[in-house]
Amino acid sequence: MRKAVLRFIDFFYPPFSKWFSLHTFRYIVSGGTNTGSGIILYFIIYNYVLHQQDVVLPFRPGMITAPVATLIIEAPITFLIGFTLNKYLVFTKSDLKGRIQMFRYFIVVCTNLMLNFAMIKIMVETFNFYPTISKFITTIVLAVASYFIQTHFSFRVKK
Repeated sequence: MRKAVLRFIDFFYPPFSKWFSLHTFRYIVSGGTNTGSGIILYFIIYNYVLHQQDVVLPFRPGMITAPVATLIIEAPITFLIGFTLNKYLVFTKSDLKGRIQMFRYFIVVCTNLMLNFAMIKIMVETFNFYPTISKFITTIVLAVASYFIQTHFSFRVKK
């Protein structure tokens, strides 16, 4: 299965070979797939699982708004999708144990969530950027940073 997926991804690589290494191209495809999956899952969960309704917690007073509840449900799923794609399609030469890779990947994902929030908040509230432009800039910056962090930390290879 892995080889078939890699052949499929690699089939689209030649036009991009001038700009990216195969490894980087696979990372971009995996990240794009994970991002796309997250958007689709968010839409499905928000509209068809939660029916755009806030969630009332039976064990504690108050509620969680539907957008936040959707994110809480969607995030672990996209975490697993992203980790699986990175481990088995992109960073296949890592000599770290799977549980160490997953823990490190989790740290990077959590850090990215916090940085995403902070960067968008600063750009929108301090510099008066349009929110969509802020999200685009933040996504590009964090994706590039994540590539290097995943390469040298989460899925590193001993020399």
